[in-house]
Amino acid sequence: MINVNSLGFFGQFYFGLKDNFKKIYQNSNFYEKKISKTFDNNFQYKPSPHLLSSIIKYQNKKYRIEDFAVESIWQNKMSTKDYAKLNNFFWFFSLDLKSSKETTQSVIKNWVKENGKYNKDSWEFDLTSKRIIAWLSNHQLTYQDSDKEYRLMFDHMIQKQTNHLLSEIKSSNEFENKLIGCSAIILTGLAYNNEKNYLESGLSILKNIIKSSIDNQGFTKSRSIRQLVFYLKYFIIIREWFKESQNIIPEYIDETIFYLGSSYAFIWKNIGNDILFNGNYHSENEYFDQYLKRFGYTFKNEVNELAGYVILKNKKIVLAMDVGPSPSKNFSIDYQCGALSFEIFSNQKKLITNSGYFPDKKNKLNSLSKSTALHSALVIEDFSSCSSKKINNNIIVEKGLKVLKKNIVYEKNYWKISGAHDGYSKKFGTIHEREIEFYPEQNKFIGSDKILRKNPNKEIKFDIRFHLDPSSKVMKTQDNKSILIELDNEGWKFSCNNFDINIDNSLYLGNKNSYKDNQNIFISGMNKENEQIIKWEIIKL
Repeated sequence: MINVNSLGFFGQFYFGLKDNFKKIYQNSNFYEKKISKTFDNNFQYKPSPHLLSSIIKYQNKKYRIEDFAVESIWQNKMSTKDYAKLNNFFWFFSLDLKSSKETTQSVIKNWVKENGKYNKDSWEFDLTSKRIIAWLSNHQLTYQDSDKEYRLMFDHMIQKQTNHLLSEIKSSNEFENKLIGCSAIILTGLAYNNEKNYLESGLSILKNIIKSSIDNQGFTKSRSIRQLVFYLKYFIIIREWFKESQNIIPEYIDETIFYLGSSYAFIWKNIGNDILFNGNYHSENEYFDQYLKRFGYTFKNEVNELAGYVILKNKKIVLAMDVGPSPSKNFSIDYQCGALSFEIFSNQKKLITNSGYFPDKKNKLNSLSKSTALHSALVIEDFSSCSSKKINNNIIVEKGLKVLKKNIVYEKNYWKISGAHDGYSKKFGTIHEREIEFYPEQNKFIGSDKILRKNPNKEIKFDIRFHLDPSSKVMKTQDNKSILIELDNEGWKFSCNNFDINIDNSLYLGNKNSYKDNQNIFISGMNKENEQIIKWEIIKL
């Protein structure tokens, strides 16, 4: 009999062999001939660069191509990050249109000279997708007023790179990269509008993305808020390309935008601020809102619960809580183990927060940001509520959790969110149940965390953290039962009668790939009972 470890070894051997074969194949003349099969159609639909202003951060100052050392640009040694930025050509969107077309086109010619044949670095899937979009969208510099020889070379390289994307896209496991690649394929099909194969292939892939990664509520199956916004941006860009090129917009694209937009309205527009759950950090959605307004998109959603998130609010207070299950393994790359964690806003300022997400997967802070300890939640024995494993650079959920029950009450003078999850059931035989009540007239929150155990045979340690915004000022009272919180000239008191409370140091990761010191209110204790309730209160002074 072959044991599990043996299967793991053979699995690794198989996938290693498969990767090596793929490398050999892609570097062969056979693959070169395959992706070099192109047609003679000319570049006809020329997309406007401003259609991409939702994903391109345009600078007020535009640069002239002459400002760059274009002669040696592809020979310079540089970091992986700089190499990617250079080879995706998104920096073309920062060029002044008064730049020399001849010089700009010479940059592309030099790139083709150095990288015209497939290589794993400059032809990496994400880079190739963005490069196609950048070259086509900046046609005023990259194509206009060029000679016949250059145009033939340009058309050939666009199609060759698109052929590479079509060859690779099915094996891509990251849905965001897949969507960018799909967008590039569709754009090539629209730009060379006599060639329908690209367009039909791209739309077929798009349908598959919709079916496989968006749930029936119009939310991404990952439950990632950041990914939801990413999807909405790219679907709108694709729609605008169809509209501008005077092609009929497929109905399912309009339908998908409607549902994604409704989810976006629920998660962002109802608050006008970021909630730091599951892959989210501070966004610049204000600019995206301007983009939507400029192009005539209006989304509304007045529900209180969607995709496992509950948002209750009035004019001054917002209470948001994660009462959703963990996503399946395939969609868990950005999932953070924060079941039943919550955030509170008071007058648009964060009173209670989660710590945020660190997206750089090569940094140890990425795995830390996924831990339950960096959420306003309960932790058992310093373990997160889901167990994870690392595959390549991605940390995915290995053993997830289910939400066992939930209840929402939303009335003018009384709010309540309650839920329970089984994330600690298998390892510790423990269910965590949380209830948060809010009394608007008194500006008072009453919370309880319940630890339920069927057969407690030994003591277990529990910690409950309530993370605070870095701008908050805190002070402990002498009896160790209360914490005073100063937030933008507002005073709040956190208290817990049956446990001592402390102030602990932590990290705030709410800004992309950066961190700040912050503090959290910390309750810790031991449990050896079938049922234990920790009650706490937050009241405005």
